[in-house]
This record gives sequence, structure tokens and C-alpha cells, in this order.
Amino acid sequence: MKRILLSLSLFLFVIPLFAQALQGQIINAKREAIAGAQILNLSNGFHTHSDQQGKFVLQQVSLEDQLEFSHLGYEIRKVFIDTLSEVLTIVLEEKSISLREVVIMPQVDALNVITEIDIETNPVNSSQDILRQVPGLFIGQHAGGGKAEQIFLRGFDVDHGTDIAITVDGMPVNMVSHAHGQGYADLHFVIPETVDRIDFGKGPYFAEQGNFNTAGYINFKTKRNVTNSALKLETGQFGTQRMLGTLKLLDNEKHQSYFVTEYLRTDGPFESPQNFDRINLFGKYTGTINASDNIAVTLSHFKSSWDASGQIPQRKVDDGSIGRFGAIDDTEGGETSRTNFSLDYVKALQNRAFLKSTVFYSKYAFELYSNFTFFLEDPINGDQIRQKENREIFGLRSEYNQSFSTATFDGNWQVGGQIRNDQIKDNELSHTRNRKETLTEIQKGDINETNFSTFLNANFNFGKWTINPGLRFDYFDFQYQDALAVKYQTQSTQATIFSPKLNILYNYSTAVQFYAKGGKGFHANDTRVVVAQQGQKTLPAAYGYDLGLLWKPSPQLLVNAAYWFLYLEQEFVYVGDAGIVEPSGQTQRQGLDLSLRYQPMKWLFLNLDGNYAYARSTEAPSGEDRIPLAPDFTMVAGLNMIHSSGLYGGLHARYLKDRAANEDNSIVAEGYTVFDFNVGYSWRRVNFSIQVQNLFDVAWNETQFATNSRLQNEAEPVEEIHFTPGTPFFLKGVVEYRF
Repeated sequence: MKRILLSLSLFLFVIPLFAQALQGQIINAKREAIAGAQILNLSNGFHTHSDQQGKFVLQQVSLEDQLEFSHLGYEIRKVFIDTLSEVLTIVLEEKSISLREVVIMPQVDALNVITEIDIETNPVNSSQDILRQVPGLFIGQHAGGGKAEQIFLRGFDVDHGTDIAITVDGMPVNMVSHAHGQGYADLHFVIPETVDRIDFGKGPYFAEQGNFNTAGYINFKTKRNVTNSALKLETGQFGTQRMLGTLKLLDNEKHQSYFVTEYLRTDGPFESPQNFDRINLFGKYTGTINASDNIAVTLSHFKSSWDASGQIPQRKVDDGSIGRFGAIDDTEGGETSRTNFSLDYVKALQNRAFLKSTVFYSKYAFELYSNFTFFLEDPINGDQIRQKENREIFGLRSEYNQSFSTATFDGNWQVGGQIRNDQIKDNELSHTRNRKETLTEIQKGDINETNFSTFLNANFNFGKWTINPGLRFDYFDFQYQDALAVKYQTQSTQATIFSPKLNILYNYSTAVQFYAKGGKGFHANDTRVVVAQQGQKTLPAAYGYDLGLLWKPSPQLLVNAAYWFLYLEQEFVYVGDAGIVEPSGQTQRQGLDLSLRYQPMKWLFLNLDGNYAYARSTEAPSGEDRIPLAPDFTMVAGLNMIHSSGLYGGLHARYLKDRAANEDNSIVAEGYTVFDFNVGYSWRRVNFSIQVQNLFDVAWNETQFATNSRLQNEAEPVEEIHFTPGTPFFLKGVVEYRF
């Protein structure tokens, strides 16, 4: 026994002399840091993962140990350790995506793995496709292509962004106190070919996310650099042309930059041409100042103008007065523009810490003409309205990140803050005629809204467990000057809110992960609502939780399933189309999400996302508690082929079930099933493809509303479905040349 104890003591004493902590960094061939890569010691089973800078510390490493480095979309690399005194730099080579390489770890985020797979296997081709990459998210367009998309997610008709926080490279997209509607998020300034990754999360569980993060958040990350310069030409039906130019300016060890320009025009399938024009300019520079300092500068400009046929009443289509692509008032339309500047600065500190700061500025203009009720309010001139504003956004975001590692656990923590100021001039709602004459100014004034926030977030990895607590604090200052008031007065109020979060992940094995997420979120109300209600229900809260599973039943199949619940407090909603405040009671939503990604062959991928939601108002009587336009069930499925011969293609379907258009379900918004198809061939520097939307030419309604309207020859108004028809069979050809 004494010999055994002596031997054991010597063993425990000697091991630390040979087993030490190894430091390193993982990058790709473009010198970009690879975050979330797995580092596995094949000799003893110890493992860790890289942080946002690609850096890692692996405990219990001895000379001659073999380490394995892996990440989705990269070749697995194995290395024998011959020194422990130097920082190890590992370069991973990109390769075709393979589900076999997905290893489920506590650090793996199911939704981000899925979106990463989708971008690799089904690249985005339009601004709408960008949002459609998010599992479970549906969109609709109802104003000639120039207006922000209507978004549906987790039992929400999110309108244009009220309950989903959207950012691009950390710069906010949602517009607070917007002329058309709170949270308005127009993503048309994003050129699809510049998107590199989509960071996405459902629910209010993320401390770094603030205003509008109730149903979820999306952050689009643009590319650091491009592989080639390129020219792309697209032409299709309905007078559609798109031209894209990509110019690689710099690409060396310390400096990368590129410039992209996009022009798009179309008349659309409508009887009255849309006359839609959009131009996009985007430039990005990324530079290494020294070993510890990096910057990125982004400049972009977007401008769009269009005409629209608007939403048409079902009764006029039924009696044959107009066709599905006709119009009652074809003088709708508008124009908008946005110029963005952002500067990112990352400073690496000692001991695996770094400081990241972002300064952003946006100059924005918006003018929209609509007519939803035709001649209900004004039987002589009609009910056309103008919504208009000019805005500047100033912002600063900064966060400190610290990674840590011990022999028993590792993790990281972040502390950060942000300030955002929106200065909105002449936020207007007016009654107009023929887009020229202003009949009545209904609302007009200047808004100054400031949001200051700070958050603390941490991740602790204990073997198979990951615990992620977080806390967020937000302060708002709302100011409004009513230009139509007789007496000059600045109406103002302030509000604060604390938002705690807690997420727990458990890895049962390398093939099964269970997770529980919970937290509180909010979306701020419109400034005009806040001052009108004297600060009551300024920041209505949302409380939710997810119980989910990430599972790999076979090497080629990845499954994500979750049950979720979300409760929203009462809120006051500013209806931009009418210039009034409507109270909305408490609501409760719950549902099931299911996502499958399957790769039966090396070149063939199958995706399926099914989402069920049960959404009800908790204060309304039974039978009158439906939430209008809340989706009950949605499903997206697709087959994508990427063959080594250069041939690629895909067949995709999206399904939206019938849903209630009003509270008692007496008016129903019809569902639809639409198929899209694409096929292409890439040969050396040239890429050819054909894209078809609505392959089977079904008649479907892209957006629908239960609206009370009156036509010029009608004595009484009628409440029924008003809709914007979805795109019919639409064929487009694409040619791209890379140089």
C-alpha cells in the first residue's frame, strides 16, 4: 500500500511538470480569425474552443500530444505538439460544407450552425433572400418593392420590425418612432453578395441585444474581403434588370478592401408599372495597425424610388372590376435613402482579452404615399396619406471581452455599453391628393430619442455544462416637439428597464445537446405614444423561455427542436397610418420549432423548417382573442445540389397556413404554397444560372389585411380582405464573370 501511495504521489507531482497549458490562435487562409473552432487533445480527451479572436488556451497538454482542430466548412487538421513555450498558430483550409464535421459541443449554437449551413449551400440572391435565410421567418412585400418587408416570426405579425432586433455589422437597422411604424427595418441597403454570416437568435435571451429583441434578433455580418473582382448581369420578366459590380482593391497581409455597386430596376407584374429603381454603393476597408490593433471602416449609400398599386379589395376582384394585378389607386409609392458610416476598432489585450468599439452614423430620408381605405374618410378627394421624415442616427458601442481557462472549466465574460441618439426632423403624417397636393397635416413634429444601455454577460463551461447568465440595463429619454401645436413646447419623459437572462446547455454526448433559455426583453413604444400616455407602459416587457434539443442521430443528419413560450405586457401602439394611439392588451404565445438539415450525399442537401405557434390575447373574451395575422403554422423545405463538376441548383418550397385576419376569425387570410427553382453552372471564371420564382404559377396573396374601406360608388363601407398579390411565374437569367 505504501508503494502504491508513493507511486501515486510521484505521478501527481510529475504530471504537472510535463502537462501544461498551450496557447494558440486559429485563422483561415485569408488571415481571418476563426471563432468557435474546436481544439481536441486526442491523447487525453481535453478540449476547448477558440474565442472571437480565434485564440484559445488548452489545459493539460504534453509534448508529443496530438491535437485536432476543426470547424464547419474547414478541413480538419491534426498537429503533434513539439513545444509548449511558443504560441501556436493554426491555419485551417476552407472546404465544401459537410454535416459529418458538425460536432455538438456546449459552445455550439444550433441556430447559427443551421444558418451557416444554409448560406454555404443556398447563397442569397436578393435582399428578400437575406431574411429568408433565417429559420422560421416569413416575409411579405406590399408596396412596390421599396418599402421594408412585413415580417412573420413565432406567432408575430412583426409588421416591419417591431419585435425583432435587426443589425448589420452591429449597426442598428430598426428605426425608432418611425413615420410609418415603430421599429421599421428596411434592409434594402444590404447587397446580398456582401453577406458573410448571419448571427441569429430566437427569444429575449441575449444580454447584448436590447430594444425590439422579443421574438428574436438578426445580425448580418459583411465580408472582410472578397476573393475576386466580378461583374454580374441579371435580366428577367417584367422589365427586370440587375447589375452588380465587385472590385477587389486591396488584399495583402495587413490591408483588405473592396467596393460593390448594385443597380436594380423592374416594372413588376402589375398593370400599372412599378417604375422601381434602386442603387446601392458599398465599400469596406479592414486594416491591421499592429499586432494588437485592427480597424474596419464601412461606407454605404442606398437610394430607391417606386410606384405601387397598393392593397386591393377582394370584392373588386371577385366581381371582375379589376384583375389580381390591378389597382384602385395606383398613385401610391415613394422614395427613400440611407447613407451609413461605421468604424470598428478592436484592440487585443494581454491574457486573452480584447476591447471592441464601434462608432456609427446614418443619414436617412423616407417618403411614402399610401391609400388603404380609398374613399372612406374623404369621399371626394380620397384617403391618400403621406408619411415622411428625415433622420440622423448617432451611435457608439463598446465592449470588453475576457476569456479564461482552468484545469476544470473555461469560459468568457463581457461587459459593454451603447448610446444611440435619433434626431428626426419633420416626422409627418398628412392627407394628400395625387402625391402632389397636401390637404391636411394630421401629425407633424420633431423627435429626439436617446437610448443608453449597458450589459454584463458570461459563459461558464463545466465539462458537459454551459451556464450563461446575463443582465442588461436600458435608459431612454424621449422628446417631442409638436409643430402643429399652437404653443411651442417640448414634451419629454424618461424610462428605465432591467432585463435579466439565463441560458443553460447540457451536452449529453457529442451527438445530443439539451438547452433551456429564459429571459426578459422589451420593445420601446413610439415617442408620440410615450408623451401622450405620460410615460405609462413606455417599455412594455416580454418574458419567455425555450426548452430545446440539438441532435445528430446520424453523421449526415442534424435536428433542432424546441418548445417556446412568450408573454407580452400591455402596450400602447402608435398607428402611423392613422396618427392615433391604440391600446393593445396582454398577449401570450407558445409553440414548437423543428429544423432538419440532411446531407444524404456529398453534393446534396435537404433542409426543412416547421414552426407552429398558438397566439392569443389574454384579456379578450374567448372567441374574440385572436391576434390578427399571427401565423399559426409555417414550413420551408428545400433541396440544394452543389456538385464538384460545377453544376448546382435547388428546389425550394414555402408554406403559410390560413390565419385569422381579425379577432373573432370571421375574416380569414388565405395561406399559400409557393415553389422556387434555380439551376446553374460554374466554369472557370464564368457562372451561369437560371432562377424561377413561383415555379407552378399559383395565385397567392403575399400580404393580406382585414380593412374597412369604401369605394367611390359605394354608399356603405365594407370590411374584408385587402391584399397584395404574390409574384406570378417569374424567370430570370444570370451571368457572372470573375476576374
